[in-house]
Amino acid sequence: MPVRPQLEGSTFDADLRDRHLIYDYAAHDSNGNPEKWRYEFWFFNEDRVVYAIHGGPMAGRKNFQAATYQCIRPGELWQVNWLEETGTICSLVFDIPQKRITTLLGFSKGHWTQNEAAHGDKRNPADFARWRELAKIGSSQADRVMLSEQAEVLEDFRGAGDLEPIDVSWPTL
Repeated sequence: MPVRPQLEGSTFDADLRDRHLIYDYAAHDSNGNPEKWRYEFWFFNEDRVVYAIHGGPMAGRKNFQAATYQCIRPGELWQVNWLEETGTICSLVFDIPQKRITTLLGFSKGHWTQNEAAHGDKRNPADFARWRELAKIGSSQADRVMLSEQAEVLEDFRGAGDLEPIDVSWPTL
């Protein structure tokens, strides 16, 4: 994927490139009890993201995706969007000074109702193939579960941390 023209001359390098965040969503389990959903997210480069999910119904998922970035306010607000093989549409806004993540996720029906099948690592061909099948579940692309959440950033640093680097030639959607 070529570098998006809106990133040329932007503060992307200073604000996001190679930045790694660990954050918790203050969510609730199926019984309404409070629980933390821990996510780990790496702004790998200008067109890829790498992440792992450590808590909540999607815990155990490791993925990387092609992404588009939009600067809302340099040094302060960035939006990142991507589409997963499961059919899930993801939009994340990083509020740098407030150390907050705001997301809107449009989970495919298969990803949400069969979330254990969405676990695994995209680098594993069997996991990758299973994720593609999840996108086919439901009566239409409109058959989605919408989830809006906010998270508190707990750690903010540069580099891979515990996430595995990727080769940008690997296929994504």
